Amino acid sequence: MGMELTYRELKQAELILIKKIDRSEIIHEIYEYTNGELVLKPEHCVVTAFEPKELEYIIKSQNRILAEGGKVIGAFDGDTITGVASVENKIRGIHSEYCKMDILYVSANYRGKRIGHKLLEECKKIALGFGAKKLYISATPTKATVDFYRNEGAVIAKEIDSDLFKLEPLDIHLELDLT
Repeated sequence: MGMELTYRELKQAELILIKKIDRSEIIHEIYEYTNGELVLKPEHCVVTAFEPKELEYIIKSQNRILAEGGKVIGAFDGDTITGVASVENKIRGIHSEYCKMDILYVSANYRGKRIGHKLLEECKKIALGFGAKKLYISATPTKATVDFYRNEGAVIAKEIDSDLFKLEPLDIHLELDLT
């Protein structure tokens, strides 16, 4: 880990690199959104790697995002991919304010080094460039994930995207102002 980090757009042929990200983590608590409040619940789970079907779905989704003009950003330590994030080039919401950030992953041994922060900053710039005012984040409900976004300034989405909610009803739907 020389920490000579670089960030750049991934090309379609590079999306397979996502499988090299170590997404392992031990989860102790998850959030549930109940009666307008985030409530922490105990939930013990050990995530070791991407499930093959999940990885296939993620790569397929990133291909679609690129095909539709969106962007996928990779974080690299030399030639090693350490993180990835993406933004759809599609404006959402009744007031046409949102762009969805589709994924954000940082390899386990690179967490806590501000890579997630930098990837989120890149996603904000991209979404601004697409004409959005806010980033829409459908966050995995783990405490670490939701706390990361909240520490970055995200709040519960004022407008829940019904299509995204149907896809991920247990996720915590957040928004992040781009200005």
